[in-house]
Amino acid sequence: MFDAALEGLQIVLEINHLMYMCAGILMGLVVGIFPGLGGIVGLSLLLPFVYGMNDTEALAMMVGLVAVIPTSDTFTSVLMGIPGSNASQATVLDGYPLSQQGQASRALSAAFFASMFGGLLGALVLTIFLVFARGIILSFGTPELFMLSILGLSMVGVISGNNILKGLVSCGLGMLVASIGSAPATAEERMTFSSLYLFDGLPLVVVGLGIFALPEIIDLLKSNTAISGVGRLSGSWMQGIRDAIRYRWLCFRSAVVGAIIGAIPGLGGSVVDWIAYGFAMQSAKDKSQFGKGDIRGVLGPESANNAKEGGALIPTLLFGIPGSGNMAIFLGGLILIGLEPGPAMAKDDLDISYAIIWSLALANLIGAGLCLLIARPVSLITRVPYPILAPLMILVITFAAFQSTRDFGDLVALLVIGVIAYFMKKYHWSRPAFLIGFVLAEQTETYLYQALQFYEWSFLTRPGVWIIFVLIIASTFVGYRFLKTEKDKAREEALSLPVGPDLLFAGLLLVFNGIFLYQTGSLSFTAGIFPLGVTLVNVLLLTGIGVQAFRKTAVLKTQGNFAYFPAQAGDPRFRYFFGWWLGYYLLIALLGFFPATAIFVVAFLFWEARLQPRTLIGIVLGTALFLWILATFLKIEFPQSLLF
Repeated sequence: MFDAALEGLQIVLEINHLMYMCAGILMGLVVGIFPGLGGIVGLSLLLPFVYGMNDTEALAMMVGLVAVIPTSDTFTSVLMGIPGSNASQATVLDGYPLSQQGQASRALSAAFFASMFGGLLGALVLTIFLVFARGIILSFGTPELFMLSILGLSMVGVISGNNILKGLVSCGLGMLVASIGSAPATAEERMTFSSLYLFDGLPLVVVGLGIFALPEIIDLLKSNTAISGVGRLSGSWMQGIRDAIRYRWLCFRSAVVGAIIGAIPGLGGSVVDWIAYGFAMQSAKDKSQFGKGDIRGVLGPESANNAKEGGALIPTLLFGIPGSGNMAIFLGGLILIGLEPGPAMAKDDLDISYAIIWSLALANLIGAGLCLLIARPVSLITRVPYPILAPLMILVITFAAFQSTRDFGDLVALLVIGVIAYFMKKYHWSRPAFLIGFVLAEQTETYLYQALQFYEWSFLTRPGVWIIFVLIIASTFVGYRFLKTEKDKAREEALSLPVGPDLLFAGLLLVFNGIFLYQTGSLSFTAGIFPLGVTLVNVLLLTGIGVQAFRKTAVLKTQGNFAYFPAQAGDPRFRYFFGWWLGYYLLIALLGFFPATAIFVVAFLFWEARLQPRTLIGIVLGTALFLWILATFLKIEFPQSLLF
C-alpha cells in the first residue's frame, strides 16, 4: 500500500503529468467562469481530446479540471449572482450581496481559501477509505457489482427535485437511450433503425453536452443582458482569508459533511451546497445577516463543494458508480482511456488510484492560487454581454461534439438531445438523473448478464447481494427523509406548473417506451431482458405520473386556477435562438465548418450583439486563429460539406 502511494506520487511529479494537469486546471478555470456550464460540460468538452492519450496524462487533465471547477465557478456566483453550476447555488445568497456591498474581494478570497481546504480534506477522506476498505472491495463479484449499480440508480430519486416519479422516469429514459445500438453480450441491434451511426450507440460526450450545455446557453441568451454589473473588485483580500481562519471549524465541519454526502451516489452535486448552507446557518448564534451578506454563508457551501469531489471519487473509482453528474462523465473518461473502474482500481491499478488522489490535492492548491491571481481580469470579463460570448461557446461545443465519432450524426444527436433536455429543464424533469441512468446502463446490463451466466438466478441469494439490498432500502429512506423539507416546498411550487406539458411529455415517453417494448420481442433473451425490464418499470412509473396529474387537476380546479397549458403556449425566444443554432448546423452541412462558422459568428455578433465592423473583424480573426491552432497541433477533423 505504501509503495503504491509512493509510485502514485512519482507519477504526479513527472513533468508531463504536471503539464497536463495544469492544462486541465486552466480549462477548468475557463469553464467555471462561464455561467451555466460546470463540470459536466467541461469534462464533456475534454473527453474527445484525451482519447488515445497516455492514461496518466489523460487522468491528469481530467482531475485538474474536476478539482478546480468548484473553485472557479465562485466567480459567477459572487460577481454575477448567477450559479456557475448546480453545486454553487447557495453561494449566491451571501456572496452576491457581499459584492454589491463593495466586499467582492473579501467574498472571493474567503471562498477560494475554503475551497482549497475542502479539496484537500476530500483527498484525505478518499485516501483513508482506500486504505481501510480495500479488502472489502476486492471480495466483490459480479452479483455484488450489479447490486452496487442498482444502488447508484436508486439514489436518483433523491436528486429528482419536486417529483421522485419524474426523476426515476428520467433515469429510465437515460438507460433506454444508452441501450440504443448493439447489445453488449450478443451484438444484436436495438432501436438503430438500420442507421450505422446508431449501431455503436450515442456517444457520452454528445449526450453530456446536449443534456446540459444547449439548454443553459439558450436560457442565458434569452436574458439578453450583460453577465454582471460589478466590473471592479473592491474590499480586502486578506479579510477573506482571516474570515476563513476565524471560522475554521465551520469550514472543517462543512468539508466533512461535503465529503460524506459526495460519497453517496447521486446525492452530492445537487444538494451539498444547500445542506452546508443550512448547517452554517443552524450553527450560527446570529442568523440575521444570512441572505444579506454573511461571510459564513460563503465559507460553508464552498468548503463542502470541493470536499464533495473527493467523496464522489470513492464510489466512482472503487465501485464504478458515479457519485455525481461530474463523476458520471469522469467514469466514462476512465473507460475511454482503458481503465476499469471498480475493484481493479484497488488491486491492479492501485498506483493510478493514488496518483488521482495526489493530483486532486495538488490541483486544489494550484487552482485556488490561480483563482486569486486572475480575479481582477475576470471581473472585467464578466461585464461582457452574453450574446458576444454565446457564438464562441456554441462553436466550442459543436467542435467537441463532432470529435466523438467525427460523423455529422453527432451534431444531429446534439440538437435532438438538447431540445429534449430544454423541455426537461423547463418542466422539472431531472437531467442529472437522465445522465446517471445513461452512464450506468451499460455496466448494469453487463453485470446482470455475467451474474446470470455464472450463477443463474441463484446470485440473488448471496449474502453480499442482500447486504447491498438493505443498503439500497436504507439509503433511499434516509435520503428522502433528509430532503423532506425541500421536497415539501418544491411540491407546493409544482402546483403552479400547468398539467398539460407533463401529460404531453409523459405521453411522448410512453410512445418511446412502447416502441422499445415492441422491438424487444424480436431479440434473444440475453439481448432483450435489460431493456424489457426498464421499459416495464418506466410504463408503471408513467402511469403513476398520469395519476398524479389528474389529482393535481382536481386540486387546481378547486382553487379556481386550473389550466392544462400556460396562457402563452410555446416559447418564442427558445425557438428563435434554437433557430440560430439549427441554421449554423445547416450551413455546416452545406458549406463546411470554416465558412459556416465565419458566417454564423459574423451574423450573430452583428445582429444580436450589435458589434461594430472593426470589433467583428477582430473576433472573427481570433476565432480563425483558434481553429487553426486546434487543427494544426491536435490533428483533428472538422465536419465536411455537401458542396465541397
